Amino acid sequence: MKLGRKITGGKYIKQRKKKRFERAGQRKEVKLGEEKRKTVRTTGGAKKTFLLRGSTINVQSKDKKQQTKIKNVLETPSNRFLARQNIITKGTIVETELGKVKVTNRPTQEGNINGILLE
Repeated sequence: MKLGRKITGGKYIKQRKKKRFERAGQRKEVKLGEEKRKTVRTTGGAKKTFLLRGSTINVQSKDKKQQTKIKNVLETPSNRFLARQNIITKGTIVETELGKVKVTNRPTQEGNINGILLE
């Protein structure tokens, strides 16, 4: 049978349309480049800051934390095409001045990029 139809052939009709807060937002992608952030008002009046472009990463090694520049996006395990476009997501491996770093947070949600140094 066709999708969205009853066994008798009748149509399923939606009860209502989606409300504004139920609709999906614009897709956010963090690209490699000069720092750029955006602030959005959320439900309840709070503000959320997310990253659109980033060039630095907070790196944690064994005993210290430091901020360093990102040189290149090497690979993204979730989608190999994202690495070609220099898009940074959680799990992405980037090349920095210290070496290879794995991104451990979601930059679109937090407004910065954090990672751990790979040996």
